[in-house]
Amino acid sequence: MGRMLGASLAFLSLVACGSGSTPYRPLPVVPSTAGPVGTYIKHVVIIVQENRSFENLFAGFPGADAPLYGFWRDGTKIPLRIVHFAPLYNLNHYFDPSIKSWNHGKMNGFNGVYSGLPPRFPYGRLDHQEIAPYWSMAHQYVLADHMFPTEFGPSFPGHLALIAGTTSLSPDKAVADNPIGGPWGCDASPGTFIYTVNLQRQIRTGGFPCFTQFRTMADTLDAHGISWKYYSPQIYANKGGGLWSTFDSIKAVRYSGHWNQNVISPQTQVLADAASGKLPGVSWVIPDWEWSDHTSTGSDLGPSWVAAVVNAIGTGPDWRSTAIVVVWDDWGGWYDNVAPPQLDYRGPGIRVGCLIVSPYARPHYVSHTVYEFGSILRFVEDAFALPPLGPVSAGYTDARANSLADAFDFTQAPRHFTKIEAKYPPSRYLQQRPSMRPPDTDL
Repeated sequence: MGRMLGASLAFLSLVACGSGSTPYRPLPVVPSTAGPVGTYIKHVVIIVQENRSFENLFAGFPGADAPLYGFWRDGTKIPLRIVHFAPLYNLNHYFDPSIKSWNHGKMNGFNGVYSGLPPRFPYGRLDHQEIAPYWSMAHQYVLADHMFPTEFGPSFPGHLALIAGTTSLSPDKAVADNPIGGPWGCDASPGTFIYTVNLQRQIRTGGFPCFTQFRTMADTLDAHGISWKYYSPQIYANKGGGLWSTFDSIKAVRYSGHWNQNVISPQTQVLADAASGKLPGVSWVIPDWEWSDHTSTGSDLGPSWVAAVVNAIGTGPDWRSTAIVVVWDDWGGWYDNVAPPQLDYRGPGIRVGCLIVSPYARPHYVSHTVYEFGSILRFVEDAFALPPLGPVSAGYTDARANSLADAFDFTQAPRHFTKIEAKYPPSRYLQQRPSMRPPDTDL
């Protein structure tokens, strides 16, 4: 009750700011059916992909809130055309275009003109054949059709929220958009700066992207003796992950033993760790640029990469005690029909895809529970009996979020794993040279 009350107070505060948003009534929470999560779940793996709205991935999925059409500003009904990973293009998905697309909850402000593309370009859905592994997981396990990023905008705040449950730098200011300059984080070159957003949803320039302002899950996990790894792609020849590891922007991790012990590159090491039963308590898995589902790659390697990780876990010794969450870090500029609940000045942002895979996941189930990125961290806290990262009043979302626990049925016998069929084998990723590009810079 306290967590939901905090969300309500945050929402009322936003209305008082004059955001223009209308009240949102969350769908009822479905409680988990038995016992503490930690009795059954000893490993949580968070697989992060890039830049896809829920509609772009799962339009037409049976039982999901995902019609095959959208609406233009004038009420014109627009069928979602089929799009492919190729050719190369990019949609502007920064904070301002996100707000315009949301359009006070009307969800009719999407416009390719923001990106120099035809106006109706964002109204598209990926070819089902190209994302067959995702649909296979959705059919077998849980598809969550109300997962929202903590904040409007692109990857950087999304990734921060997935390790910290917050993007807030102070009571009236949060990280927004991607830093200008590079590489990101404490290793950024001089002159690199972040953008921030204030209570009036105005974007301002900020300081250097090396943060000490908030706690992360690394702090909590370390304090309670829970192992963790952040599998990130190689960017530099001498040290992987520097440009695309969100923990590079957390000073307490970057300048400690964690940087070499817990930030693991290449990210393909997760395949070996899963196969040998060496998964830590909590894992984050970040893709190489070419495997990320980002629109600018023109590559269809992403779904098979995720399948490779899931298959390695599913056929490994840790399967019976593992929960896998596959989530896309932001909407990528694509159309979506569901208005996100507005809980504070940051968002949440436009809906993204989310899959929950586990031997205890409800079979063939679409969860309509309202989730945000803090829900993933709250589930970690449920599994390991951990306290919230911080109070809602300080911007932490795990304290207010619904846990993912309702997606599980712990009264059922753990399910045997069935391999997820994919276009490319794991060897493709083990043998491929790293692109040396981060999944998302938008520069």
